[in-house]
Amino acid sequence: MPGMLPSRRNSRKDLSSRQSIMWMLGLLLLVFIAGMFLLSRLNLSYSRDALSDLRRQQINEVVSAGLSRIDARQAALASYTVTLANVGESFHQMQETGSPDMTETMFRDSLESSVKAHLRDFEGAAGAGLWFEPGIFSEKGNSYMPYFVKTGEAGDLTRLDTESRFESYRNAPWFNRTLEPKVEGVPASAGKVYWSPVYFDLNTERALVTLASPMFDRTGRLLGMATTAWGADQIIDLVSRITVTDHSFAFLNDRNNRNLSSLSEGDDTLEEQALIDAILALELGSSLGDQSAAAEPERNTLQTRALTVGGREFELYFAATDGGLVYGAGVPRDEINAVLRPMEKANQRILVGTVSAMLLLSLYLLYRIIQLIRELQASYTDGLTGLPNRVRLLRDLQDREAASLLIINLDRFNQINSLFGNECGDHVLLAVATRLAGFSSQYTPRPLRIFRLPGDEFGILAPAMDPEAVLDLASQVRQLVTGDRFYWQRQSLMVDVSIGAAMRSKRRPEEVADQLVSQAKVAVLQAREQGRHYLLYDPAVGVEENYENNLYWANRLKEALDNDRLVPWFQPIHNNQTGVITKYECLVRMIEPDGSVISAGRFIDIANKLRLNRRITALMIEKCFASFTARTEEFSINLSYGDIAEPETVAQILSALESSGIGNRVIFELLESDGISSYDDIRLFIERVKPFGCRVAIDDFGTGYSNFSHLLSLNVDYIKIDGSLIRNLHEDHTAFLVTSGIVQFARSLNMRTVAEYVHNDAVQARVRELGIDYSQGEYFSMPVASLT
Repeated sequence: MPGMLPSRRNSRKDLSSRQSIMWMLGLLLLVFIAGMFLLSRLNLSYSRDALSDLRRQQINEVVSAGLSRIDARQAALASYTVTLANVGESFHQMQETGSPDMTETMFRDSLESSVKAHLRDFEGAAGAGLWFEPGIFSEKGNSYMPYFVKTGEAGDLTRLDTESRFESYRNAPWFNRTLEPKVEGVPASAGKVYWSPVYFDLNTERALVTLASPMFDRTGRLLGMATTAWGADQIIDLVSRITVTDHSFAFLNDRNNRNLSSLSEGDDTLEEQALIDAILALELGSSLGDQSAAAEPERNTLQTRALTVGGREFELYFAATDGGLVYGAGVPRDEINAVLRPMEKANQRILVGTVSAMLLLSLYLLYRIIQLIRELQASYTDGLTGLPNRVRLLRDLQDREAASLLIINLDRFNQINSLFGNECGDHVLLAVATRLAGFSSQYTPRPLRIFRLPGDEFGILAPAMDPEAVLDLASQVRQLVTGDRFYWQRQSLMVDVSIGAAMRSKRRPEEVADQLVSQAKVAVLQAREQGRHYLLYDPAVGVEENYENNLYWANRLKEALDNDRLVPWFQPIHNNQTGVITKYECLVRMIEPDGSVISAGRFIDIANKLRLNRRITALMIEKCFASFTARTEEFSINLSYGDIAEPETVAQILSALESSGIGNRVIFELLESDGISSYDDIRLFIERVKPFGCRVAIDDFGTGYSNFSHLLSLNVDYIKIDGSLIRNLHEDHTAFLVTSGIVQFARSLNMRTVAEYVHNDAVQARVRELGIDYSQGEYFSMPVASLT
């Protein structure tokens, strides 16, 4: 279809712009999401580190508290053992000091009674005994080793026959288990307690731990060992009562790396056994290093170690007890970080909510931006042709230093609209736009840009050229438009153009954006006045000369009004049916002091600008009514919309009609090309003058109306067909068609027609052929000063 080429090009530009903006918004959104995610991760990481440290500190405190309880219990057991050693030392001292009344047997009985008493007082103790070196409380070469165990549910005390079983306590099983390294036989080891690993005792059928403490006399001679046996459950029970987290576990290993505790009360024994095996495989006792008293501070310090069992990660917290055992707790790493789960969920919700809000906002912004781009593009684009419009032209001119501009005005385009309707006019405009767009794409070497301007005008913006190149371009454009006819519903239409060109080599700071447009339009008007098809604006005949010219005519007009030198001239109107002059049109003329006559075209624009047109209309009403009062012919007076809208002028007209009594011979010609803002004013005026017998004519018909709709609502009597149509009626087929349509339209509404600018016999012949009622023009008579 015509006109689609510019639209497609603009659509591609729109699409490219929208895609660029969408990519930019998408990139910004991605950057924002990445920033939010990074900020969230950093915040979560910081929180995890802080809370994890706090959580580990809490775990450390719980495990340390358990270790303290175990150490306290072991210290109590050791204290019991040392107390028993003190008993043995005391009895030996009593024997040395001697008592004449006590025999060795009595000493042994008393000693054994004391050991049993202590054993009864040692809650949880499984056995206790004193193991003396040979010759102490016995004959030389023999060892005295009283050892008692608790048996049965009542805790009965039974003495074991150790002397017959062991020659020395060094042969007893507990000694090899306990005194490693060998006991130091010096007083410096007094009060020291040695621990055995856990072992099963056949006498008590229990798992036991033996504690041994050396005994010395006053000289520091080793007397032997005091031992206590304790059930392993005394220590293990403490471990089972320690809970760190829901799925944590506590463990206790002896120094032989044997597990002494059950990890939990759960049902998954396989998992528990896997944990026990994994802990034992670490040999934590060896990692604790020196167990001597010199290493006491380090021995009680909790250490940590990672452990992975069945794909689950644990953190182990462990330390050596005072008794040489390894106590610790294992905590699942996910439970250490469990405190972060609510924070992670909240952080995730915030992140998802923020990103969702930003996504929705971005989509809305994208939607609005696309709408704004469309609106902006629409403001820069002509809706009919898809070409850039006047706003775009002004913006481009604003951005260019040097430029050449052509304004193309379609001649008699309003007549095409009047005769064939707007749809035909749009078809012609689209066809012209397509021709110009094709021409611009092929024009070399300089790029051209085509614009659709208001009404029936187009613009061509080109780089700066020399005057000859600009005029050559104008000639090519005119040939392009007029070279081939346009067709509408099998009807050929010929369109001519008037082209005005303007150019500048450099834009001055004070120059307004539309100055080049104004200069090109002035060139269009000058071309028409001079009867040329195209014209280059001449700065020498520019604003200054126009200003001086306007000032000159303004002064002359004021002088003429003040000196009563504005008078009506009369041009006859020929009746084509009767062949006689029956009407006159009254036209204002300025009489110069030297007698020369100036037509209205020279000063009427200045009169409108100076608001002197009302005085001229009032003067013409007065003089024209006076001239025709004593005559029989009809006469017409031209009125502008401004005259009709002025209450004082209308009042003067009504007064003249009422006082003269010749209203039935008056015709008011309304300028159809004049700017009309309210047709209600025209209807009201017609309704007020019709009662006086006046008639109304539409002047210059075919130049201002885009259709005939307004005539249908006005009570009009005559249509005066514009001279631009009549002048070429004998040789312009399009003008003939347009004029024929106007005549048919007038007849359908019972209106009479008048042909203006009939200047020769050939034109008059075509006028009569069309059946036009009246003729007016040079062929009959030019305007004259007096009536004949």
